[in-house]
Amino acid sequence: MRRLILKMSVSVDGFVGGRDGELDWIFKSMDEGATAWTVETLWQAGVHIMGSRTFLEMAAYWPSSDEPFAAPMNEIPKVVFSRKRLAKPAHAATWSDARVAGGDLAEEIVRLKREPGKDLLAHGGAGFVQNLGATGLIDEFRLLVHPVALGRGLPLFSGLAAPLDLSLVSTAAFAAGAVAHVYRPK
Repeated sequence: MRRLILKMSVSVDGFVGGRDGELDWIFKSMDEGATAWTVETLWQAGVHIMGSRTFLEMAAYWPSSDEPFAAPMNEIPKVVFSRKRLAKPAHAATWSDARVAGGDLAEEIVRLKREPGKDLLAHGGAGFVQNLGATGLIDEFRLLVHPVALGRGLPLFSGLAAPLDLSLVSTAAFAAGAVAHVYRPK
């Protein structure tokens, strides 16, 4: 059975986006090392999963990007979670060919985990990730912690019903101050 891995950038105070969802703070500490770590994580996925808003934002951006993240984002299959009928973008075949999962989140994740292939990699947005965390089905957290405190914003773990104990698997510190933390639930 394949695993579900959550990959998110997060502030030191636990936010994945600013008050209005802004992400500009992430790019200030994305150096060569943090970029390489992220690209390696992306290529390890068999499927990228995300919420519908994130999907539409990424589908509008990645097909024409020449950034290091573009190739894995464009080439690896996607599953978008949406309870509404979703108009698929025409930006690129790998984005317009994304599967839409509209059923119960936990049931859909269990179904995806049972499919053959490499691990599932979840991206966001904040609401999707909060709901995903509440299912208890995340097998690994790959958090790129950026050296900024936002004070307020979109929290990563607000959907938990109880504390989630984690075991630290690895860390990697990068020159511009970001630190990659890999955790697994105990």
